Amino acid sequence: MSSLPLLLASGMSGIDVLAFSLVKKISEKALLPGFTLLSMGLYALQPLILLQALPFENVAVMNILWNLISSIVVTLVSIFLLGEKIGVYKLIGVLIGIVSLFLCTFEDGSSEIQKYLPAFMK
Repeated sequence: MSSLPLLLASGMSGIDVLAFSLVKKISEKALLPGFTLLSMGLYALQPLILLQALPFENVAVMNILWNLISSIVVTLVSIFLLGEKIGVYKLIGVLIGIVSLFLCTFEDGSSEIQKYLPAFMK
């Protein structure tokens, strides 16, 4: 996989982190409700970033990358910067997400097992 889709998915995830952090602070009354517009404006950038990635990777993979990176980073920010807690099962889920992200970076068609998979998986 080219590193550009991973970089763009990371950028989309960075927007998620910032937007989620803003919303959290708004809910705690640490920021004025008007900052919700900033959060919405950030989200409006997502399709523009995705559009830049599509010549290099398909929508399904970009969505997976974006969701996994975002879930992992938002969870880490929530724990270490926002002081939230998670239990052991949620921690295991995050670790599985990290493994999933690693697997998504492999190129398809590079394994003998590919010939046994259904056509939509090739």
